[in-house]
Amino acid sequence: MAAYNPADTHEEDRNQAVNEFLHRLNAFDAERQSALEAGVPALGRLAKIAGGDTGQAAKVRRFLLGLYNGPRFPFDLTELRGLDIQLFEDCMSVLRLDARATIKEVHQFFTNGSDLFEKWAKLERKR
Repeated sequence: MAAYNPADTHEEDRNQAVNEFLHRLNAFDAERQSALEAGVPALGRLAKIAGGDTGQAAKVRRFLLGLYNGPRFPFDLTELRGLDIQLFEDCMSVLRLDARATIKEVHQFFTNGSDLFEKWAKLERKR
């Protein structure tokens, strides 16, 4: 029978901690990749809608502006209730993208994104 060695217990604890850390890191990376894969196309679809003049377009626009600059463009979450299911799902994908992928701000996914979002801001001021 092998003698008890406290160093072995510490080694096992360290290995377990490293394995748990790597597992969490892999899970985070998978979540981030999933958010990117669903969120970027959803953001493109919402951007096409946001410039319109319908009630749905205005809600989408306000949602995107809220992600762009929340203090400047507060968004009432109850507005999401009035969206068609696909627009709602796209909003959730974009929210997940913004919250989990966090590789860049929402307007930075577009060429001249600041200009695009400021254009939408002007549309909101006219409402």
